[in-house]
Amino acid sequence: MTQVNVHEAKTHLSSLLERVEAGEEILIARAGKPIARLVPLRAARTPRVLGLYAGQPFAIAPDFDELPADLQAAFEGQDG
Repeated sequence: MTQVNVHEAKTHLSSLLERVEAGEEILIARAGKPIARLVPLRAARTPRVLGLYAGQPFAIAPDFDELPADLQAAFEGQDG
């Protein structure tokens, strides 16, 4: 990761942004101490579509929320 000082970052911001767009990360420092990091933005995820499977049948097993006795005891803090 490349480190530049604040003055250099202000002077060469356009070229630094081009490097960031190409995937590079740039560390900005003041008096040698890192204070910020320029990183490329990730593309936003496409929003989920609500009701995508509306009207389609599905089934839930009758015992989907049952646990074995020893595991249930462990969740309840009991020695099983």
